[in-house]
Amino acid sequence: MISDQSRRDAQLLWDHHLMHHDPRPCSVAIGLGSHDLGVADAAVSLYRRGMAPLIVFTGATSRTTLARMPRGEAVHYRERALELGVPDSAVLTEPRARNTGENIRFSRALLEEAGVEVSSVLLISKPYEERRAHATARKLWPGVEFVSASDPSTFEEYLASLQDDRMVIDMLVGALQRLMIYPAQGFLVGDPVPDEETAAYERLCRAGFTSRLLAGEAGTAR
Repeated sequence: MISDQSRRDAQLLWDHHLMHHDPRPCSVAIGLGSHDLGVADAAVSLYRRGMAPLIVFTGATSRTTLARMPRGEAVHYRERALELGVPDSAVLTEPRARNTGENIRFSRALLEEAGVEVSSVLLISKPYEERRAHATARKLWPGVEFVSASDPSTFEEYLASLQDDRMVIDMLVGALQRLMIYPAQGFLVGDPVPDEETAAYERLCRAGFTSRLLAGEAGTAR
C-alpha cells in the first residue's frame, strides 16, 4: 500500500518536474526514449498541430524498457508514429542513446549530419522528466531554444495509464535526485529545488521509493 502522505509527496514532485511551457512551433521535435509510448503519442499530436515539421526519436534500451521495447525505444516510437499516420519522411531515428545526455548529443549530431538547421527544439519526454531534460539540453546544446512538452495527463491519470504506481513514484524520486546532484557533475544546468519539494523527496526516500536512486547518493539534497 502507498500511504496518503506518499501520494501527496509524489504529487509535489510531479508538479515540480513539469516546466509548464506552452507548445509553439520549433525547428524540430525530439522525443526522448523511455518505457512510455505516451512520448511518441505526444510527439505525433504536436506534429499534427504543426508544431514541428520533423520528429527525431532517440533511445536504445534500458533495464526498464528491454522487455517492453526489445527493438529499442526509438524504433518502437517510430513504429508508433507511423502507425498513427506520420509519414516516414518526417521521422528520424537515433537508436544508440542510453541516457538523457546521449539523447541530446546524438540527436544533435544526427540533425547536423542530415543538414537540418536547428534554432529551436520541441523537447518531448515523460512528464516527470521535463525539467531534467530541459536542464540537460541547455547544458549540452547552447544557443538553441528548448520548449518542453509531454503527455498532458494529470498525475492520477498517468498512474492509471501505467498501472504501476510504485514504479512511477520511484522514477519521480530518481529524477529529482539527479536534478540535485548532476549540476555539480557538469551534466546539466543547475536548477535549485525548493525546500518543500526537497522535504517531500526525503520523506519518499525514507518510505522506500529508492529503486531509481544512484548508489551512494540517496537522500542527498542541494
